[in-house]
Amino acid sequence: MSTPHGQAAMLGLASAPTCANCHNPHLALPPTNPLSRVSPEHRTATCRGCHTSSSPKFAGFDPHPQPGNPARSALVAGVHYFMVALLVGVFGFFGLHTLLWLQRSFVGRLRGELPPLKHFGGPHVLRFTVVDRLTHLTVILSFMLLALTGLALMHPGYGWARAITGFFGGVHTMHIVHVVNGGITFAYFFFHLCYMGYRVLVKKQRYRIFGVDSLVPTWTDIKDIWSNFRWFVYLGPQPKMDRWTYWEKFDYWAVFWGVAIIGVSGLMLAAPVFFTRFIPGIWLNVAFIVHSEEAILATGFIFIFHFFHNHLRPEKFPIDVSILTGRVPLDRFKEERPLQYQRLVNEGTLERLIVPPPSVWLTTISVIFGLAVIVTGLTLVALVIAAG
Repeated sequence: MSTPHGQAAMLGLASAPTCANCHNPHLALPPTNPLSRVSPEHRTATCRGCHTSSSPKFAGFDPHPQPGNPARSALVAGVHYFMVALLVGVFGFFGLHTLLWLQRSFVGRLRGELPPLKHFGGPHVLRFTVVDRLTHLTVILSFMLLALTGLALMHPGYGWARAITGFFGGVHTMHIVHVVNGGITFAYFFFHLCYMGYRVLVKKQRYRIFGVDSLVPTWTDIKDIWSNFRWFVYLGPQPKMDRWTYWEKFDYWAVFWGVAIIGVSGLMLAAPVFFTRFIPGIWLNVAFIVHSEEAILATGFIFIFHFFHNHLRPEKFPIDVSILTGRVPLDRFKEERPLQYQRLVNEGTLERLIVPPPSVWLTTISVIFGLAVIVTGLTLVALVIAAG
């Protein structure tokens, strides 16, 4: 039940393999018996009952994996423990970071240190281009569909997973939606790489890689982390931020990690027969672990920590729609990005970024859409936590 076979069967796919597809129910013999359908001599032929062009390497897939048991597969166990350590490390650090920030923000609001978020009134500063906004919108939509379909596949024994499956019209259709949105993820990833390459190499905007507008982590980010923790525990002032904060840079590079890890493992699971022409079938078990546990990492991080940083902390609550409207009020820009504001003033370039406030209808639509995404994400987190 912890493999795609069992998950599909539990979600109602009539053609999903069951025990009888691999084990002859009238002659159930151990794999050590040459007459067994799952013996080394017959395993490839058994797999070809469903996967008609599968190879002997494909038959190396373990349909009864025990990720925590190194004696069964040291490779699978090692990858599993690495992913668990990664989950514990990321969730542990950002969990502490979020809890400390939450209490500090409440105190700051009570003291009047943190003014409420402003959406209307006064001049605004252009923060995100149209390309930035459309790319992020694509990320939101594709990620939400991947999360809905993927988490349902991972937890087939729960009513909410079956309800999501029914909403998409069944396991087969849901799987297609998942794969298509995986393809969209690759598409926006490569588009972004090409777009950045164009801006750096053709437009000569090298400051986007090496300058103050760069998303590449620097020593300053380490110092900001230390200063922010000191602010959390009332030992110093809140650090002044520039174009990008350290948590925004973490978000950005987490996408690169996520697309690479989830994407490659997802491709292996989507085309297992093809990939096992070149690699042993046990790597499908590795891909399944990586894909599943990296998905938990990605959805948990986005729906808890990313939402908190950008929407749910008291100084932002209930939502910041600047990624959808592309602009922020000038007064808020001064408060949140004082280093960038002062640099633009000194360079005499601030006026180029001053724009009218977003229209009421754009702000309203952005708020409705954003809140729907936040509520959906938090609901999924609650369901997964309840599922254990």
